[in-house]
Amino acid sequence: MRNEETSGAVKVLRKAVRWSSMALLPGELLLILCVAGGVTVPPAAQPATRLAVLTLTIAVATLLTLDHRRHRAAGLDPRPALLAALADTIPAPVRRLTAHELFLSTSFLRWVTRRGPHGVREGDVSVLYAPGQTAVMFGFFFVCVVETVALAFLIPWPVVHAITLVLDIWGCYFVIALHASCVVRPHVIAPDGALRLRYGALLDIRIPADRIASVRQDRKFPEGKLAAVDEDGVADIAVAGQTTVTVELTEPVAYLRALGRPAEARAFRFYAEDPGAAVAALRAARVSDRA
Repeated sequence: MRNEETSGAVKVLRKAVRWSSMALLPGELLLILCVAGGVTVPPAAQPATRLAVLTLTIAVATLLTLDHRRHRAAGLDPRPALLAALADTIPAPVRRLTAHELFLSTSFLRWVTRRGPHGVREGDVSVLYAPGQTAVMFGFFFVCVVETVALAFLIPWPVVHAITLVLDIWGCYFVIALHASCVVRPHVIAPDGALRLRYGALLDIRIPADRIASVRQDRKFPEGKLAAVDEDGVADIAVAGQTTVTVELTEPVAYLRALGRPAEARAFRFYAEDPGAAVAALRAARVSDRA
């Protein structure tokens, strides 16, 4: 009886945390934008917001602790139990968006500090694709900067001005951070012939060596969405509207598209800045592994 009451209380707490997050976080962002825009905020608003944030933080910590203990009692190790507790408490779209923002930020820092490519170990071959989109991305960045400056002069209302300014600055950062993530997260060919296809912080597909049937240079100009599977079971990872290498598989490979949508493809077409070298490296690795 007591376990049922505890389970019911946890369910109520979980719903309260999710609904409070949906209501509180946008409200806090609005308050920050009002302060930034010079709008007078009632004196009681800021302490009330801080108290609400503190209450929500305590509720989330309590819920995570309870879920972590439950998963540990079920036999999970500490790290898997923590990940399972986070999955129970935080909705999947929020987790994916947070992970993407984190990957963008870390990739941007790696790019700025020139730390080298991510996920490329000794013996691996990195396949660059970011140079193919440099002109396009910096064109987008220039447009974002012009829009930010223009709207800063054209919008007279303080609150709207502040909201637009924050969104425009974030847009400029997103364009640069996305390109930086593409620079530091190239495609990777492992010594055993396994292939890792990526597009910045948005996509990461691992193809085992024994799944690769053939590879060839093949320039295409697809029009579909990133890593979307067409009616023939082919997924395109295009850069600047084109792909240059086609990989046929012995059997389909399952993966997650941007924001976590599951998909499965029997062939992949991707862009490589030097497709000849990429195809040669894949073929050499497969021959070496068989030998």
